[in-house]
Amino acid sequence: MKLASERAVVVFTLSSCCMCHTVTQLMADLGVNALVHELDSDPKGKEMERALLKMIGGRGPAVPAIFIRGRLVGGTNKVMSLHLAGELVPMLKNAGALWL
Repeated sequence: MKLASERAVVVFTLSSCCMCHTVTQLMADLGVNALVHELDSDPKGKEMERALLKMIGGRGPAVPAIFIRGRLVGGTNKVMSLHLAGELVPMLKNAGALWL
């Protein structure tokens, strides 16, 4: 949780995950300077991945896990749904991740 609160937007990923790349690219395209934390590059990555899996309810992949303002928003499906519904950008603005 400490890592998830370090910036307005934090994305936990695995370097080999194509959905992780999609979400981080979306954030970059929107102009968000997200902190991207690749779990497979961290010695405690497996432990962190298990903790993320618990946080999301134990179903589905643990990554990507997107936190906005320290709160778990969800994974790819949730973030893309928010974006398509026009709700992601206002959420990012409220978190101070976007200045537009």
